[in-house]
Amino acid sequence: MQWIIFMFLLFINSMEMLTQTSWRKRVSTGLFENCTGCILCSEDNGCMACQQRLFLLIWRKGIRQYGACVHTCPPGYFGVRGQEVNRCTKCTSPSCESCFSKDFCMKCKERFYLHKGKCLSTCPPSTTAQPSTRECQEACELGPWSEWSTCTNEGRTCGCKWGLETRARSMLGGPKEEEEEAVVACPGLLESRKCRMRKHCPGEKSEARKRVKKAKKQKKQKEKKADVQLGT
Repeated sequence: MQWIIFMFLLFINSMEMLTQTSWRKRVSTGLFENCTGCILCSEDNGCMACQQRLFLLIWRKGIRQYGACVHTCPPGYFGVRGQEVNRCTKCTSPSCESCFSKDFCMKCKERFYLHKGKCLSTCPPSTTAQPSTRECQEACELGPWSEWSTCTNEGRTCGCKWGLETRARSMLGGPKEEEEEAVVACPGLLESRKCRMRKHCPGEKSEARKRVKKAKKQKKQKEKKADVQLGT
């Protein structure tokens, strides 16, 4: 009877050792996967220090904190490089998909629109929501048209049959340093149309007439000289 009890206890002990060995193997494999790129890794919390050029991403799950080393920060975070460690810092706004700094968003999540670094559910007055870019575009208040410019063709104002003339209008209330952006945001700031030019520039006809007269005179002189030579 004692022999049977001894064998039973030995069997149970062997099974426990086998189970612990299998569990340790699984844990070791999981840590190896989670600690990719890590310099220092914890069994309970994952990465605590990363290799150079990698970012340390830290997040919470319940009361526990986990860390991982990543090449690029995920949506909702932005990378901050430091002398000792590079970190992924979370954007302040939960509606921000990517940000330049904590409080300056560059791209918003769905159902939100970007306006001056903030993600808004609706665009403010004097702006228009652009579904394609998910941004709030400033409304265009345009001034009057200028006079049509001189009709030109490749910088010339005469000597061609057709040319182009242009006119422009400014965006009221917009700062001058944003003129290039205004041209893109507000269509209709520039306008051009086809125009008829003076085919001949001033003085071209008189010069042409002089050349024709000169050529005729030279021709007569040659004919006269030829007649003299034949007479001799």
